[in-house]
Amino acid sequence: MKDLRRFIGEPIQTEFSGQPLLTKKAGCPVAFTWRGERFAVMEMLAEWHDYSRRGRMADNMTPAHAQAAVRRGSRGVGRDYFTVRTTGGRVFTIYYDRAPRSSAEHAGEWWLVSENAEPGNVTDREITDP
Repeated sequence: MKDLRRFIGEPIQTEFSGQPLLTKKAGCPVAFTWRGERFAVMEMLAEWHDYSRRGRMADNMTPAHAQAAVRRGSRGVGRDYFTVRTTGGRVFTIYYDRAPRSSAEHAGEWWLVSENAEPGNVTDREITDP
């Protein structure tokens, strides 16, 4: 099957129906703004998580702790991915990068990975780092 995604790789602003209980697990937003246009999320089609450590972060834990962190995540490490359909029928893959920008900030950033031509066309194994 031909890959029918358009890679975007740009930051977005998100909206939630309430304040997320945990900053490290924000959940799927109810809307996001990209390039000044607001997109309301009608349906979450897929959700997956990548809590693996990369670079120097991969070597700073004992093997037992690293295995647990890959399953549940640790503060500031990993990404939460969502494929969503918006009210206009467009399908996007977005993710929350749990790494804070600086030590003064505790929250990560949201990114728009791609616009998908077909729902369900993107899986966690097909996403690569933008």
